Amino acid sequence: MKVSCLQMNMKLGCPEENFAHAEQLICNAMKDNADVLVLPETWNTGFFPKENLAELSCRKGYEVNTRIGELAKKYKVNIVAGSVSNVRGGKVYNTAFVFDRDGICIAEYDKTHLFTPMGEDDYYTCGDHLCRFTLDGVKCGIIICYDVRFPELTRNLALQGLDILFVVSQWPKERIFHLRTLTTARAIENQMFVVCCNSCGTAGKTVYGGNSAIIEPFGKTLALAGENEEIITAACDMQILSDIRGSIPVFCNRRPELY
Repeated sequence: MKVSCLQMNMKLGCPEENFAHAEQLICNAMKDNADVLVLPETWNTGFFPKENLAELSCRKGYEVNTRIGELAKKYKVNIVAGSVSNVRGGKVYNTAFVFDRDGICIAEYDKTHLFTPMGEDDYYTCGDHLCRFTLDGVKCGIIICYDVRFPELTRNLALQGLDILFVVSQWPKERIFHLRTLTTARAIENQMFVVCCNSCGTAGKTVYGGNSAIIEPFGKTLALAGENEEIITAACDMQILSDIRGSIPVFCNRRPELY
Protein backbone atom coordinates (compact mmCIF):
# COMPACT_ATOMS: atom_id res chain seq x y z
CA MET A 1 0.00 0.00 0.00
CA LYS A 2 1.41 3.35 -1.08
CA VAL A 3 0.73 6.22 1.33
CA SER A 4 1.24 9.99 1.07
CA CYS A 5 1.27 12.43 4.01
CA LEU A 6 0.20 15.96 3.16
CA GLN A 7 2.13 18.03 5.70
CA MET A 8 -0.01 21.16 5.64
CA ASN A 9 0.58 24.73 6.76
CA MET A 10 -2.86 26.12 7.60
CA LYS A 11 -4.16 29.53 8.67
CA LEU A 12 -5.54 29.82 12.17
CA GLY A 13 -9.28 30.49 12.13
CA CYS A 14 -9.64 30.60 8.33
CA PRO A 15 -11.62 27.47 7.37
CA GLU A 16 -12.53 28.45 3.81
CA GLU A 17 -8.90 29.22 2.92
CA ASN A 18 -7.79 26.00 4.60
CA PHE A 19 -10.35 23.91 2.72
CA ALA A 20 -9.21 25.39 -0.58
CA HIS A 21 -5.59 24.76 0.34
CA ALA A 22 -6.25 21.16 1.41
CA GLU A 23 -8.07 20.53 -1.86
CA GLN A 24 -5.09 21.86 -3.81
CA LEU A 25 -2.67 19.69 -1.82
CA ILE A 26 -4.80 16.63 -2.57
CA CYS A 27 -4.70 17.46 -6.28
CA ASN A 28 -0.92 17.95 -6.11
CA ALA A 29 -0.44 14.66 -4.25
CA MET A 30 -2.12 12.60 -6.97
CA LYS A 31 1.03 12.71 -9.08
CA ASP A 32 2.58 10.15 -6.72
CA ASN A 33 -0.22 7.66 -7.42
CA ALA A 34 -0.68 6.80 -3.76
CA ASP A 35 -3.41 4.51 -2.49
CA VAL A 36 -4.02 6.63 0.60
CA LEU A 37 -3.67 10.38 1.23
CA VAL A 38 -3.43 11.67 4.80
CA LEU A 39 -4.11 15.17 6.18
CA PRO A 40 -3.09 16.47 9.66
CA GLU A 41 -5.14 17.38 12.74
CA THR A 42 -7.74 20.22 12.79
CA TRP A 43 -6.66 21.46 9.39
CA ASN A 44 -9.92 23.38 8.86
CA THR A 45 -9.40 25.79 11.79
CA GLY A 46 -5.83 25.22 12.93
CA PHE A 47 -5.14 24.35 16.56
CA PHE A 48 -7.10 26.13 17.74
CA PRO A 49 -8.97 29.46 17.63
CA LYS A 50 -10.52 30.04 21.04
CA GLU A 51 -12.66 32.87 19.72
CA ASN A 52 -15.73 31.73 17.77
CA LEU A 53 -14.51 28.12 17.56
CA ALA A 54 -18.01 26.69 17.12
CA GLU A 55 -18.84 29.16 14.35
CA LEU A 56 -15.62 28.29 12.49
CA SER A 57 -16.11 24.54 12.82
CA CYS A 58 -17.72 22.08 10.42
CA ARG A 59 -21.33 21.02 11.02
CA LYS A 60 -21.59 17.25 11.50
CA GLY A 61 -18.71 16.89 9.07
CA TYR A 62 -20.87 18.15 6.21
CA GLU A 63 -18.16 20.23 4.54
CA VAL A 64 -15.60 17.43 4.79
CA ASN A 65 -17.99 14.87 3.36
CA THR A 66 -19.08 17.03 0.46
CA ARG A 67 -15.70 18.50 -0.48
CA ILE A 68 -13.06 15.96 0.52
CA GLY A 69 -15.33 12.98 -0.07
CA GLU A 70 -15.97 14.24 -3.59
CA LEU A 71 -12.22 14.41 -4.26
CA ALA A 72 -11.78 10.83 -3.02
CA LYS A 73 -14.47 9.77 -5.49
CA LYS A 74 -13.09 11.91 -8.31
CA TYR A 75 -9.54 10.57 -7.99
CA LYS A 76 -10.53 7.06 -6.83
CA VAL A 77 -8.20 7.36 -3.84
CA ASN A 78 -8.62 6.61 -0.14
CA ILE A 79 -8.33 9.74 2.01
CA VAL A 80 -7.66 9.78 5.74
CA ALA A 81 -8.90 13.35 6.02
CA GLY A 82 -7.02 14.16 9.21
CA SER A 83 -9.32 15.73 11.74
CA VAL A 84 -11.42 18.87 11.80
CA SER A 85 -13.05 21.01 14.44
CA ASN A 86 -16.59 19.72 14.18
CA VAL A 87 -19.90 20.67 15.83
CA ARG A 88 -22.28 17.86 16.60
CA GLY A 89 -25.17 17.89 19.05
CA GLY A 90 -24.26 21.39 20.21
CA LYS A 91 -20.71 20.35 21.18
CA VAL A 92 -17.37 20.79 19.41
CA TYR A 93 -15.36 17.64 18.72
CA ASN A 94 -11.93 17.05 17.20
CA THR A 95 -13.17 14.57 14.60
CA ALA A 96 -11.28 12.48 12.05
CA PHE A 97 -12.99 11.33 8.85
CA VAL A 98 -11.92 8.51 6.52
CA PHE A 99 -13.11 8.10 2.92
CA ASP A 100 -12.78 5.12 0.58
CA ARG A 101 -12.17 5.26 -3.17
CA ASP A 102 -15.88 5.79 -3.80
CA GLY A 103 -15.92 8.89 -1.61
CA ILE A 104 -17.93 7.14 1.10
CA CYS A 105 -17.13 8.07 4.69
CA ILE A 106 -16.32 4.68 6.22
CA ALA A 107 -15.05 5.85 9.63
CA GLU A 108 -15.27 8.74 12.09
CA TYR A 109 -13.26 9.17 15.26
CA ASP A 110 -13.44 11.82 17.97
CA LYS A 111 -10.14 12.50 19.74
CA THR A 112 -10.06 10.51 22.97
CA HIS A 113 -7.40 12.39 24.95
CA LEU A 114 -7.69 16.18 24.88
CA PHE A 115 -4.52 18.21 25.44
CA THR A 116 -5.22 19.87 28.79
CA PRO A 117 -1.96 21.94 28.87
CA MET A 118 -3.39 24.07 26.04
CA GLY A 119 -6.97 23.97 27.33
CA GLU A 120 -8.31 21.77 24.56
CA ASP A 121 -10.65 20.16 27.09
CA ASP A 122 -12.24 23.55 27.80
CA TYR A 123 -13.37 23.92 24.19
CA TYR A 124 -13.74 20.42 22.79
CA THR A 125 -15.61 17.33 23.98
CA CYS A 126 -13.65 14.08 24.16
CA GLY A 127 -14.65 11.01 22.20
CA ASP A 128 -16.08 7.78 23.59
CA HIS A 129 -14.99 5.13 21.08
CA LEU A 130 -11.93 3.78 19.29
CA CYS A 131 -11.77 3.46 15.53
CA ARG A 132 -10.79 0.64 13.18
CA PHE A 133 -11.51 0.40 9.46
CA THR A 134 -10.32 -1.34 6.30
CA LEU A 135 -8.76 0.30 3.25
CA ASP A 136 -8.12 -1.93 0.21
CA GLY A 137 -8.18 -4.98 2.48
CA VAL A 138 -5.65 -3.52 4.94
CA LYS A 139 -6.69 -3.28 8.59
CA CYS A 140 -6.24 0.28 9.82
CA GLY A 141 -6.81 2.45 12.86
CA ILE A 142 -6.52 6.13 13.66
CA ILE A 143 -5.56 8.25 16.66
CA ILE A 144 -5.12 12.00 17.03
CA CYS A 145 -1.99 13.77 18.32
CA TYR A 146 -1.96 13.57 22.17
CA ASP A 147 -3.51 10.09 21.90
CA VAL A 148 -0.08 8.73 20.92
CA ARG A 149 1.18 9.33 24.47
CA PHE A 150 -1.23 6.66 25.72
CA PRO A 151 0.17 3.28 24.63
CA GLU A 152 -2.77 1.39 26.08
CA LEU A 153 -5.03 2.98 23.46
CA THR A 154 -2.84 1.83 20.58
CA ARG A 155 -2.33 -1.62 22.10
CA ASN A 156 -6.10 -2.00 22.42
CA LEU A 157 -6.43 -1.32 18.70
CA ALA A 158 -3.52 -3.64 17.90
CA LEU A 159 -5.06 -6.51 19.85
CA GLN A 160 -8.11 -6.27 17.59
CA GLY A 161 -5.85 -6.66 14.55
CA LEU A 162 -4.08 -3.70 12.95
CA ASP A 163 -1.68 -3.36 10.04
CA ILE A 164 -1.42 0.45 9.78
CA LEU A 165 -1.99 3.07 12.45
CA PHE A 166 -2.61 6.61 11.23
CA VAL A 167 -1.55 9.39 13.60
CA VAL A 168 -2.76 12.86 12.62
CA SER A 169 -1.34 15.71 14.67
CA GLN A 170 -0.57 19.34 15.39
CA TRP A 171 2.68 18.71 17.24
CA PRO A 172 4.89 21.67 18.25
CA LYS A 173 8.46 22.00 17.07
CA GLU A 174 9.83 22.24 20.62
CA ARG A 175 8.71 18.66 21.38
CA ILE A 176 9.18 17.10 17.95
CA PHE A 177 11.64 14.56 19.39
CA HIS A 178 8.76 13.19 21.47
CA LEU A 179 6.62 12.71 18.37
CA ARG A 180 9.39 10.91 16.49
CA THR A 181 10.15 8.68 19.48
CA LEU A 182 6.55 7.85 20.37
CA THR A 183 5.45 7.02 16.84
CA THR A 184 8.51 4.81 16.32
CA ALA A 185 7.82 3.06 19.62
CA ARG A 186 4.19 2.43 18.70
CA ALA A 187 5.33 0.86 15.41
CA ILE A 188 7.92 -1.42 17.03
CA GLU A 189 5.96 -2.55 20.08
CA ASN A 190 2.79 -3.28 18.09
CA GLN A 191 4.53 -4.64 14.97
CA MET A 192 2.66 -2.46 12.51
CA PHE A 193 3.20 0.47 10.18
CA VAL A 194 2.69 3.93 11.66
CA VAL A 195 1.84 6.82 9.35
CA CYS A 196 2.12 10.18 11.09
CA CYS A 197 0.93 13.34 9.34
CA ASN A 198 1.84 16.46 11.30
CA SER A 199 1.24 20.13 10.57
CA CYS A 200 3.80 22.88 10.11
CA GLY A 201 3.89 26.66 10.31
CA THR A 202 2.84 28.98 13.13
CA ALA A 203 -0.47 29.43 14.92
CA GLY A 204 -0.52 32.15 17.54
CA LYS A 205 2.70 31.71 19.50
CA THR A 206 3.12 28.04 18.66
CA VAL A 207 5.45 26.81 15.93
CA TYR A 208 4.48 23.37 14.63
CA GLY A 209 7.28 21.01 13.77
CA GLY A 210 6.40 19.03 10.66
CA ASN A 211 8.52 15.84 10.58
CA SER A 212 5.65 13.76 9.25
CA ALA A 213 6.87 10.18 8.91
CA ILE A 214 6.01 6.76 7.53
CA ILE A 215 7.52 4.09 9.79
CA GLU A 216 7.70 0.34 9.25
CA PRO A 217 7.26 -2.31 11.98
CA PHE A 218 11.01 -2.80 12.54
CA GLY A 219 11.25 0.92 13.38
CA LYS A 220 12.86 2.05 10.13
CA THR A 221 11.61 5.39 8.79
CA LEU A 222 10.60 4.95 5.16
CA ALA A 223 9.90 8.64 4.53
CA LEU A 224 10.45 11.74 6.66
CA ALA A 225 9.39 15.33 6.06
CA GLY A 226 11.25 18.46 7.11
CA GLU A 227 9.77 21.41 8.97
CA ASN A 228 8.01 23.09 6.03
CA GLU A 229 4.99 22.18 3.95
CA GLU A 230 5.61 19.15 1.75
CA ILE A 231 4.20 15.82 0.63
CA ILE A 232 6.02 12.59 1.48
CA THR A 233 5.24 9.17 0.03
CA ALA A 234 6.30 5.61 0.77
CA ALA A 235 5.18 2.09 -0.06
CA CYS A 236 4.20 -0.08 2.91
CA ASP A 237 5.10 -3.70 2.12
CA MET A 238 2.61 -5.85 4.01
CA GLN A 239 4.93 -8.87 3.80
CA ILE A 240 7.05 -7.24 6.50
CA LEU A 241 4.20 -7.77 8.95
CA SER A 242 4.25 -11.54 8.70
CA ASP A 243 8.06 -11.55 8.81
CA ILE A 244 8.36 -9.66 12.09
CA ARG A 245 5.32 -11.25 13.71
CA GLY A 246 6.72 -14.67 12.90
CA SER A 247 10.28 -13.98 14.05
CA ILE A 248 9.41 -12.01 17.22
CA PRO A 249 6.01 -13.31 18.42
CA VAL A 250 5.29 -10.67 21.07
CA PHE A 251 1.53 -11.08 20.88
CA CYS A 252 1.81 -14.83 21.48
CA ASN A 253 4.23 -14.25 24.37
CA ARG A 254 2.07 -11.74 26.23
CA ARG A 255 1.13 -12.42 29.90
CA PRO A 256 -2.16 -10.53 30.21
CA GLU A 257 -2.99 -12.37 33.46
CA LEU A 258 -0.20 -10.32 35.09
CA TYR A 259 -1.18 -6.99 33.61
